[in-house]
Amino acid sequence: MKHKTLFVTGGLGFIGGHFVTIVSQQFPDTTLVVIDKNTYAANPERMVPVLAKENVFCFEEDIVEAAKMETLFARFQPDAVVHFAAESHVDNSIHGPEAFLQSNVVGTFTLLEAARKCWMKAPHQCKKEFEHARFYHISTDEVFGSLGDAGAFSEQSNYAPNSPYSASKAAADHWVRSYYHTYGLPTLTTQCSNNYGPYQHGEKLIPTIIRNAVNETAIPLYGDGQNVRDWLYVEDHCEAILMVLSSAPAGATYTIGGNATRTNLELCTLLLEHLDRLYPRSNNQSYTALIEFVNDRPGHDYRYAIDASKICEERKWTPKVTLEKGLEKTILHYLKEYTKR
Repeated sequence: MKHKTLFVTGGLGFIGGHFVTIVSQQFPDTTLVVIDKNTYAANPERMVPVLAKENVFCFEEDIVEAAKMETLFARFQPDAVVHFAAESHVDNSIHGPEAFLQSNVVGTFTLLEAARKCWMKAPHQCKKEFEHARFYHISTDEVFGSLGDAGAFSEQSNYAPNSPYSASKAAADHWVRSYYHTYGLPTLTTQCSNNYGPYQHGEKLIPTIIRNAVNETAIPLYGDGQNVRDWLYVEDHCEAILMVLSSAPAGATYTIGGNATRTNLELCTLLLEHLDRLYPRSNNQSYTALIEFVNDRPGHDYRYAIDASKICEERKWTPKVTLEKGLEKTILHYLKEYTKR
């Protein structure tokens, strides 16, 4: 890796934590500075072995605090920022949208300003020591809204966010783009599909399905379960991020997907069939009997799909973990957490 010091915001969270772990393993000489507010969604316990390394630093800070961010930039002089930190649960954004405005929009702006002050000699002119710097913003396919029965999101898709969460991420995307075009800040942006894997917070769909199943409680699916999502195993996503960070030109954007689109009902059924095999019910019935359809949430996007051909062609990345294998890995992880049997 050509970057010597990485700032990783949200590095105690689900995707950020996997990324920090992978970087520390693959690039042991790289200095990692983890910045995380350490909210309910963080999992610092899983990061203890990584955080114990002498070139890994962790700061419990809120990215909206401009003075604190500028102090950290001045102290460590990072030549790359990988920005995961975000409020991300759609249901929470419906009930409390202001937190998403603050973290996802104001927080991104604060980091952009701190990076600009640290790296830029003048507009469109980086300081010599930061000529390879990158500000990498991790976004979501939800910024593009909802697809019909055909087609897929790509780098050319129009923005049409339908929830406070996706609106906040779309706004952050636009701020990042503006700093590249106005100031020449060397930015990167990727929009990914639904991530899954070990250590995801329990509020998300797949951990909820597993937890409710092993506890013999109803497994809620919104509406008729026909909403379609593309599923991306978290470690595949992290490898894609590393490829983009190490080789993509400033200003580049990519959509990243797992090539695994399923309706929510199909995903749930597949997962529960795996669970039937790996952890059978005591009554020998299928866990699928626990599925219960509930009232749909407001503004629920019907279908997402990703055209990842650009990153596959330009950065030579493809997802390696099939949905079936990824679900099995994920189930085995959560069985250790959720069961005693």
